[in-house]
Amino acid sequence: MTGLDVAVVGAGPAGLAAAHALAEAGRTVRVFEAAAAVGGRMRTVREHGCLIDIGAEMFPGPPAYPATWRLISALGLDADPGAVPRVPDALAVWRGGRTRPHVGRPLGLLTGAGLPLRARLDLVRLQVRLARLGDLDPRHPEHTSLGTATIAELVRPYHPDLREYLVHPLVGGFFGWDPERSAAAPFAAHLASTGGSGGWRTYRDGMDALARALAARLDVVTGHPVTRVAAGPGGVRIESPRGTVTARAAVLAVPAPVAARLHPDAPPAVAAYLRACGYAPMLRVSLVLDRPLAPRGTRPRFATLVPDAADPLLGAITADHRKHPGRAPGGRGLLSLITSPRGTAELVGAPDDAVANRLLARAERFVPGVSRHVRHVRVTRFRYGLPEATPRALRLRAGFARRPAAAVEYAGDWTALRPCSEGAVASGGTAAARVAAHLDGRPALAAAADPDPVPEVSR
Repeated sequence: MTGLDVAVVGAGPAGLAAAHALAEAGRTVRVFEAAAAVGGRMRTVREHGCLIDIGAEMFPGPPAYPATWRLISALGLDADPGAVPRVPDALAVWRGGRTRPHVGRPLGLLTGAGLPLRARLDLVRLQVRLARLGDLDPRHPEHTSLGTATIAELVRPYHPDLREYLVHPLVGGFFGWDPERSAAAPFAAHLASTGGSGGWRTYRDGMDALARALAARLDVVTGHPVTRVAAGPGGVRIESPRGTVTARAAVLAVPAPVAARLHPDAPPAVAAYLRACGYAPMLRVSLVLDRPLAPRGTRPRFATLVPDAADPLLGAITADHRKHPGRAPGGRGLLSLITSPRGTAELVGAPDDAVANRLLARAERFVPGVSRHVRHVRVTRFRYGLPEATPRALRLRAGFARRPAAAVEYAGDWTALRPCSEGAVASGGTAAARVAAHLDGRPALAAAADPDPVPEVSR
């Protein structure tokens, strides 16, 4: 193929956001995706009448996720208010044999949210401490005053229940991180920017709605694995068993370990950062039920955090039919059992049946009788689930961000150590701006700072 300005490898939110920005700027772009469908870790599977979100589950409102909501608006997805609804009763924690509501909301400071009074007071102290820092920027976590302290070090001075019934379950259940080895700065910056759980949203038509809307406007080829990306005088070669493509530039919108393997000739600062960007694998068992069950409590909640004290292998249980009624047909239910870091390490290599049986047996404690109502089971594994922000990666991130724009650029939530869909979408805009700078002969301009997503792309 000739005449292609940019080849994008990966049709998750990062790659599609980059391709959209470049196409809007008048560049010719083609996206190559190894899987059979777009979405990456925001993919939705449609089975047994259900919409099963196998990766990301929800996202906050516009102030917290500006890059995401700019795309939502640009694509017209918010023209129908019901297309991006709020998630009711979003988050609870399991304690004392039932769910405790209002986790991540101011109301939880009054009702308890699973924490005793002293732990709630320490939560306020921690929030005040972080607010006073004034430098928690999720786009640049390496520049915060927290330095390379780990999450465990950040919360160690506070009440133990704050750690065991809030911070550690959040970190493990949603990020898959080990608090002892993951840096506090990206976690704190993410929480500070996203606010409470009261504003959580989802896509009515599945969490892949944004990816599908973007792909419909772009040149996307699925089922096209890429084996190597090499830059040379004649452009960038994108090698695949389905044929070699040449473009003027490329964006690798894949997990850091995959990017390192595809393009081994990266500059030293880039290669060092890629090596430091480890990943937490993710494991999920989705259960289609013949009735809408949920963890036991005063009223059903969407997501329930499971502390280690309650179960060391389960990290979270989500009642997806509570997220939005369209996730399961009327009168039926959809539950997801998400493993803790320990559970993932223990079970990720086991056969599907063994994983499902082990977790289903443990879920009985939280959802009594659930085994009798299962009609379909789906086990989902992501080898590269979420980027793990280790202190080493944090130290190397500044050198990666200062690199000059080049023919081969990168996108993904790992580029800013921000494990969420906003991190992915924003990185796509950054990658697009850097590619445009390279094609226009302005590499130093792109190296000056991480550009703000999308608007920086020149025509």
